[in-house]
Amino acid sequence: MLYYLFEYLDKTLNIPGTGVFQYITFRSALALIMSLLISTIFGKKIVNFLRKQQVGETVRELGLAGQTQKAGTPTMGGLIIIIATLIPVLLFTKLDNIYIILLIVTTLWMGTIGFVDDYIKIFKKDKEGLKGVFKVIGQVGLGLVVGTVLYTHPGVTVRKEMQQNNIRLNQTENGISPATIEEKSTATTIPFFKNNEFDYAEALAWTGEGYEKWAWLIFIPIVIFIITAVSNGANLTDGIDGLAAGTSAISVLALGIFTFVSGNIIFSSYLNIMYIPNSGEMTVFIAAFVGALVGFLWYNSYPASVFMGDTGSLTIGGIIAVLAISVRKELLIPLLCGIFLAENLSVILQVGYFKYTKKRYGEGRRIFLMSPLHHHYQKKGYHESKIVTRFWIVGILLAILSIVTLKLR
Repeated sequence: MLYYLFEYLDKTLNIPGTGVFQYITFRSALALIMSLLISTIFGKKIVNFLRKQQVGETVRELGLAGQTQKAGTPTMGGLIIIIATLIPVLLFTKLDNIYIILLIVTTLWMGTIGFVDDYIKIFKKDKEGLKGVFKVIGQVGLGLVVGTVLYTHPGVTVRKEMQQNNIRLNQTENGISPATIEEKSTATTIPFFKNNEFDYAEALAWTGEGYEKWAWLIFIPIVIFIITAVSNGANLTDGIDGLAAGTSAISVLALGIFTFVSGNIIFSSYLNIMYIPNSGEMTVFIAAFVGALVGFLWYNSYPASVFMGDTGSLTIGGIIAVLAISVRKELLIPLLCGIFLAENLSVILQVGYFKYTKKRYGEGRRIFLMSPLHHHYQKKGYHESKIVTRFWIVGILLAILSIVTLKLR
């Protein structure tokens, strides 16, 4: 909203200094500062409100050190993250940008699913919360919406060089460069490879001429799978104080670098990466989101004063997935979100191996002392703050490796 106000003041009244709102970096800085202030200052009021409403976490007896002491700690703290993200986004972004619209929808959509789940657990006294099938339906529904919009919306394009012979060349300050054209595309980026663009439509090339128009059969299911997998991964990671918020902030910060360079024609040309028009605006959203996550850690770091609950964890996973897909870096998710992947795999392997051994030997056996993975280390006697810190360090290493893919091919 403020973006449009200052745009009017700059172009119509020509007031000095108002043009600074045109810069993504300036608006990102403001969004980061505001989200930090909202999450840290007003977060306390939200925590106190949740405590008065007796919105306390019900803790199962898992035999983990310090677990029973967490009973009664307010949950639904994801509301802090959502509010601290959306207010700066509404103030400082271009609200007609399709990527921003999708991210706002994702935040509200996944936040609602998580809120309903937490509400059932707390007020309906049902420890299972929202049934898994309804969670999956919600995630699939969001994936269907996001995939369809990205595939069909005219504002979602990539800019490519025209390869035809005798094409017109563009005169630039640095000489002559090939003419470019914006076009709809389902192309994505394959990390660590030269000429690393892959178009999902190519998977249907065997069907013959005109296969491109059926690319949605590949693209939309992939979007649905990624959103479901990442949101569940974030949900599983939210098990000890500060783990999900901290690792997510690291991953999102790396995605912020990708969105900034992919949405900037100069940097994308220098790095020889895909230029995605209008995607740079997501940097402002990311700045607000990172500020909200870091501010939330003020109350969620050990010993936590509030838990994010599914309200926060499902929202975090959904946002990360949509960001990665929008900037064509979804194939980097296993590396960038390696913590989420490890948590997911630990549960899948544990359950699968237990069922297999029970069927074969009559007695279920386990790979880990407990799953998800962070509970395995708790069972081994590590203090949860040590586990969180080490997971953060691993997350930083994975983020750096992900960023390095901009040039390492």
